[in-house]
Amino acid sequence: MSQWLMLFQKEILEMWRNFKWIWVPITFILLGVSEPLTSYYMKDILDSFGGLPEGAVIDIPTPTAGAVLASGLSQYSTLGVLIIVLSTMGIIAGERKSGVAAMILVKPVSYLSYVTSKWAGSLLLVWFSLFIGYLSTWYYTGQLFDWVPFGEFFQSYILYGLWLTVVLTVTVFFSASLIAPGMAGFISLAIALVVSIISGALSHLLEWSPSQLTGYASALLTVGELPDDTFPASLVGIFIIAILLWLSVFIFKKKELAS
Repeated sequence: MSQWLMLFQKEILEMWRNFKWIWVPITFILLGVSEPLTSYYMKDILDSFGGLPEGAVIDIPTPTAGAVLASGLSQYSTLGVLIIVLSTMGIIAGERKSGVAAMILVKPVSYLSYVTSKWAGSLLLVWFSLFIGYLSTWYYTGQLFDWVPFGEFFQSYILYGLWLTVVLTVTVFFSASLIAPGMAGFISLAIALVVSIISGALSHLLEWSPSQLTGYASALLTVGELPDDTFPASLVGIFIIAILLWLSVFIFKKKELAS
């Protein structure tokens, strides 16, 4: 355990040196505050463009607080996923390519500790960034529209965090399997996009898909209750995370021993 904690602390420190603890949370905060501000000032924004026929009236219904919060949360399943992949695609592949991984593994360091400590460090960054970003969305939504119950906020945060954890684990898996960080990032983004599109198109057949958790979180905010398939989708997500982590360690060890 002491070895794992040492590697974990190294990963946290490395992310400080790369300024990830600064730019990733700030980016999530900017994503978080953009939606409630845009929704509140949309009429003024449209009026500022002008060009409307004389006498034309812009009538935009005021969205509910839940709808604004759900719309803000959806930012993290698009731009948020992109940020996560870009910030973690070289987490293992980059060190393999530079030779740092070989130097660390020469010491009595287990492959399991090496991979999981990196995954855990990135996981902490993702969940922290999502929390403060989503908290800013919740705060500005409450100030400009109405307050969504904190319980619904927290449940939707957990569901979105679980989906982003699946995306993170997919990225770590390909980073451990490939030596090119760019290729690992491209494949991870492609898989996340394809799974989201297929799950959305076949939502009546793939209710258990982890990507559906984003829709279930939005349903909680807009309708006020979780769909029945939320728990099975969460279990599938946890199962996928565990399997991909195990495969990451297995494939990484096999490739390192072969080289």
